[in-house]
Amino acid sequence: MSDILFPGEQFSTYEEQDKVLVGLSGGVDSAVCVHILKDQGFAVTGAVIRFSPAHDRAVAEAQKAAGALGIPLVVIEAGEAFEQEVVQPFCAAYCAGQTPNPCVLCNPGVKFRLLAQKADELGIRFIATGHYARVQETAPGEYHVCRAASTARDQSYMLYRLGQSILARLCLPLGEFEKEDIRELARTLGLPCADSPDSMEICFIPSGDYAAFIEARGMAGKPGRFIGPDGQDLGPHQGVLRYTLGQRKGLGIALGKPAFVKAIRENGDVVLGWAGEEFFSGMTLQNICTPTGEPLPAGEYLVKVRSAAEPVPCLFDGKATVRFAQPARAPAPGQSAVFYSGDVILGGGFIRESLF
Repeated sequence: MSDILFPGEQFSTYEEQDKVLVGLSGGVDSAVCVHILKDQGFAVTGAVIRFSPAHDRAVAEAQKAAGALGIPLVVIEAGEAFEQEVVQPFCAAYCAGQTPNPCVLCNPGVKFRLLAQKADELGIRFIATGHYARVQETAPGEYHVCRAASTARDQSYMLYRLGQSILARLCLPLGEFEKEDIRELARTLGLPCADSPDSMEICFIPSGDYAAFIEARGMAGKPGRFIGPDGQDLGPHQGVLRYTLGQRKGLGIALGKPAFVKAIRENGDVVLGWAGEEFFSGMTLQNICTPTGEPLPAGEYLVKVRSAAEPVPCLFDGKATVRFAQPARAPAPGQSAVFYSGDVILGGGFIRESLF
């Protein structure tokens, strides 16, 4: 097992600080994260965050994992913060025809903020999670999130809005491993979560039916019409919250050959295009941030427009506009565009508009 590099390790030692607070979810990744840190000689305390009633099972699984790992566990109640910072913006974005990513909002606004606060209360300097990503000190006192060694599992995209106050104390041991290596280690250790399924993309909607979840809260997507590839009016749709840029399935309309959502207009109309045409030359962004808080300079970068997408070369104008070196598939408004130099995240922002 390779040594784990902790923030600032090349500039200081840890003889006076051997404690770390690990965000424990009950899944295999965070459990093995605990084991790795214990193996490195750290005194580990676990913390499970109860974001909503949908997370009660996760709390119970985290308690079981903490018992198996022999570590103390604290439960952090985050219902109010999660509702305000994540759930409400998530619902509002879908109702406005956007495609939000709740993890991108939760990580800086709720999860890592509360982990850091609890660590401070307990007198613990470091925090850690089971994310597949890495933290690199690119200059003395300057930290950046980097892509994981496993390109298939990389979660760096989700962490791009974390600032220096978090990154300076964040440990991500799983960034050096493949997922199957983690599962095999968990089996070797006899952990009850070794073969547990991967976590859901929308953790607070167990069914995965986000539209039903939003409508049950008394909200509705903006109504409008389907506009065909040739500009024809194809009749009313079911509300913009049920559609996202690039979507092909579940449109509920037959055109004789495959079509996709090409645009969602402000008036609620959903514009369709023929499959194969869902590529765009650029996009505009808003709420751009960088790990250091400095403006993102104009220049050439690699950019990811979805968590699972491969980074593609682009040119950023230093303000809000990005042009791809080659057309990219469906950069959806509401999602994030994250800029990389090699494996290092330099900044990112929310997609406002896709450009042909």
